[in-house]
Amino acid sequence: MSAERPTLPPVRLHTEAELARDALVAPLLARAVRLARWAGPETRVGAGGELVEAQLPAAAEHLGLAPDEDGAAQASEAWRLAVDTGLVDVEDPDEDDGPDAEGTAAAGENLALITEGSPQDVLSIWLDGFEAAHADATAPVLDDFADIVAEDGSVDFDALDWDPEAEAEFLDGVLGNLYLLTVGDGDAETAPVPLPALAASVIVPDDMGEPTDDILEQVSEAMMRLDDQFRVLEPIGIVEYQPVDETLLVEEGEDADAVDDEDVTRYGMVKLTPLGLYGIRARMLDAGVDAPAVGDLADKGAEALLGGIAHYPEAAARSEAEQWLARRGTEGAAAELLAAARGTDPQAPLRRLHCQQALALVGAEAEPAVRAVLDDPELGGLARVWLVELGAADVPAPPESMIFWLAVDTIAAQLEAEGDLDELQGLVESLAGRHSGFFDEAWRVEHPATADVLEAMGRLHSDKKKAKEARKAAFKARSRADT
Repeated sequence: MSAERPTLPPVRLHTEAELARDALVAPLLARAVRLARWAGPETRVGAGGELVEAQLPAAAEHLGLAPDEDGAAQASEAWRLAVDTGLVDVEDPDEDDGPDAEGTAAAGENLALITEGSPQDVLSIWLDGFEAAHADATAPVLDDFADIVAEDGSVDFDALDWDPEAEAEFLDGVLGNLYLLTVGDGDAETAPVPLPALAASVIVPDDMGEPTDDILEQVSEAMMRLDDQFRVLEPIGIVEYQPVDETLLVEEGEDADAVDDEDVTRYGMVKLTPLGLYGIRARMLDAGVDAPAVGDLADKGAEALLGGIAHYPEAAARSEAEQWLARRGTEGAAAELLAAARGTDPQAPLRRLHCQQALALVGAEAEPAVRAVLDDPELGGLARVWLVELGAADVPAPPESMIFWLAVDTIAAQLEAEGDLDELQGLVESLAGRHSGFFDEAWRVEHPATADVLEAMGRLHSDKKKAKEARKAAFKARSRADT
């Protein structure tokens, strides 16, 4: 009976304005913008668009960095990002001018968008920066570049033992797991994830009990790989990262007893930022992954809303319904929701459940539309329950057939939602105990899920006698449906 579920839970994203502000203060993009504004007619670049070495000290000084090798490296990294994101346009040197010729640089078209563009413009530039940082994070580490340069000057990539697709797949897998851990927490403030646990999530097979020594060694290697990669990704604003404590990297032969194995934070801690959630989701969407966000359904019809939130967590479903109502207004919304809740398909009971919850957000303004369906065989029970919960007067008593139909529909909705089994068992026993001879009547209910519901009640009811009655009733319902 289960409907197709989204691949991932819905994510709650910050507004584009908030995300754009976060993007502009991400250290790497902020430095790239400053260098783009600094670039001028005297700025010289090499054949690959990089700042020539002689210009790096001035670039580092402009960024307020130390005039040392590390400062020069950070300045070079920021310049590369400025080029990659279109903040700077470079004109390569003319090959006819010889190998030492230098090109020039000028402000790129995207630089003006940083201050004059929309939040979407800023985020588009930042996403290009994220892609560039992702490529840097998965690039090979060249300890000795000379070892991979052939006699003719070409680069022997086979000598690197580097598979770019495998590297990107590994990092995307890790970021996907981190995204799932973050989104899965719903409204809770997500705690940083220990790096060993994150590495294990992509290395240790799900069905493995105690990890083997070989697997543990792979996890350790993955940790160190991720440590390098998160150090590269943090400046673009994707993560908050506490690196691996370098004192843990004890040289062979030294005393390792001083290492505190109980302090897991020393092995690295990582947490996605709101900007990171946005960026990874954008990357997933580009790859064709179903990664919904709260607010996606705000401009859709009521049927899309009720179907879309069918398997959302409660808080996300409520927020989605609130945004839908805010966009549409309450006038006519109740009638549209009720019309969308009709149906005999397997997902219809869950749509009716979410319809009832959405109507509660409309409040008393929905009462006329709800009273209009009191005699509807599919919506009449829902309408009476909603009116009673509202505290409305003159709610007509339901006929017995409607009571049993509503009981079957309610359990069918919970089965479709695949919620907490203890809660479902409590619901089953409550409904069966509320009506004497429940199973003698329930099998006659004209509901497409009657047999499935009774079978489930037979599995869930703790009273063996009642469970047997439920199974017998399910058999009768199925036999009746087949005739």
